[in-house]
This record gives sequence, C-alpha cells and structure tokens, in this order.
Amino acid sequence: MDRKQHHELRSEIVDALVQSVIEIPQTQHLNRVDLPNRDSIVRCVGLLRQIMFPGYFGTQGLADKNLAHRISALTHEVFDMLYEQVRCCVRYGKQIPGNDGDAAAIEACDQQATDVVLQFFARLAPVRKMLAGDVQAAFDGDPAAKSTDETIYCYPGLLAIMVQRLAHELLKLEVPLLPRVMTEYAHSLTGIDIHPGAKLGHNFFIDHGTGVVIGETTIIGDNVKIYQGVTLGALSPAFGQLLRGQKRHPTIEDNVTIYAGATILGGETVIGTGSVIGGNVFITTSVPPHNQVSAEPPKLKYRDRRPRGNKPIELDFQI
Repeated sequence: MDRKQHHELRSEIVDALVQSVIEIPQTQHLNRVDLPNRDSIVRCVGLLRQIMFPGYFGTQGLADKNLAHRISALTHEVFDMLYEQVRCCVRYGKQIPGNDGDAAAIEACDQQATDVVLQFFARLAPVRKMLAGDVQAAFDGDPAAKSTDETIYCYPGLLAIMVQRLAHELLKLEVPLLPRVMTEYAHSLTGIDIHPGAKLGHNFFIDHGTGVVIGETTIIGDNVKIYQGVTLGALSPAFGQLLRGQKRHPTIEDNVTIYAGATILGGETVIGTGSVIGGNVFITTSVPPHNQVSAEPPKLKYRDRRPRGNKPIELDFQI
C-alpha cells in the first residue's frame, strides 16, 4: 500500500468515526454544557484527605504551632478549586452554558456554588468526628492492626468511607454529578463501591473491602462491620429508571456484622439489630434482631488418592 492509499484509508477511517459520533449521541458530549474536570475533583479529594487526616498525607512534620497555618492554606486551595467544580456541576444540572447564557441565571448559579462550598466546609468538622469513630472501629475490629495510624494510612475501607462521607454532604447540598465522580474515584482505588446517596452510621468498618457494593438507598446503622465481597443491592435492577427515587436497597440496623460474600437485596429488607450474617448467604427478606443467618456447609467428598504399587496418581480435576 503506497502513501496515497494510506492517506485515503486514514481519511475514510476518520470519516467513519465522525459519522459514528454523530449517529450515536449517547457516547458523545458535543454542543452541550461543560462537564466538570475530573482531574481537579481528584485533586480536591487528595487535599480534603489532608484536612481530614493532617500529618498523614501531604506535608509532614506538622505540630500544634503550625497546624492552623497548614489548615488555612489547604482550605483556601480546596475552596477555590472546589468552587470551580461545583459551579460547573450546578450549571450542568440546570443546563446553563458557560458565559454565553442568561446573565441572571449564570449569576444565580455562581452564588449557589459559593453558598454550597461554604456550607460544605462548615460540615467538615462534624465529618472529621464521624471519621474518628470509623478509625477507632477499624482498629478495635481488626486484631491485625497495630495502631490507628496504620488504619488511617493503609486501610482501603477507611479511604472509601472518607470519600463517601464527603460526597454524601455534597449530595445533600444538591450538587449533581460531582459526588458520584468522587465515590467512583475511590471505587477505582479500593475496589469498594459506595454510592454517595447511602446513609452510613457511626463507627462503620469495612474489613479488607475488595468487591463491596453499597447501593444508593442503603441505610446503615451504628457499629456495623462488613467484610469483602458483600453486596447491599437492589432486588430488581432490571426495571432501571422506573425505580428512581424508591427505596431499593436494604437497611442494616445497629451492631450488625456481615461476613464475606454475603448478598442482601431489596428496599424492604431489614437486618435487625445485633444480627450476624454469615458468609456467602443470599438474603431477600428481613432478619429479626439478634439472629444469626448462615448457609448450609457444603458436603465434602474424600477419596484416597495415595499411589497403589507402581500405578501413578491419576489426575481427575473437576471444575
């Protein structure tokens, strides 16, 4: 194939891709309101983590005498960056274009963004108090932890919970899109998927964490501990958008432990106070308080596979 043919082929490929973009609007964002900047949101999450846990991430060597200066610097940096993203998300939610739209509508969005960020920062101290309980729950609940420092610095469950608690506050302030970007970023780092709409109680602990899914309308009480692979999901996701706004995910009351691989589905499903849910169970109905639910143990089949005489061991793997 000569250079002319190469050029013609590339032109045909470009034309086909452009036509595909035009014909399939679900996979393009053209001539529409700007989306927020994901990289900036990720940066905000990192800075907020430094505010939530000063001295662990970012600047080292903090002490009482320089704490106020560092928190002030972080707050100013995050405020400006977060304001830009909240403003973009508010405009996106109301479908108001950049600076070419209605001036009054743009000004109203900008003022709303300012108010939202101020309210969000006012909530950071209470969120830190909640996180302190999560840190202690992680330490108390895991004999492998040598200190609370270890849980803050190393545990993916605590990172996912921190991001969700922050995103949840933005969701309550009616910021579109941005909270979901935050929790999906945490999901990509930890393998833990907690929707920003989920309501998490005090002293929440996710041990190990990989594969945990907690749906939008889940309600979790205080002192709950769950292990890897747990799903708190919807019973009939096939109905999709028809279920929007309904309670689709379970309620987990106080002092519940849910072991690895358990699946609990349905908006009317309530796991009662003090219950223990065993590993790999599948639950779609409520469990009364102070009960234990477990799956029947599998039947184990034993066979003597020691060699007989000169006869080699036979391979008989069954998948």
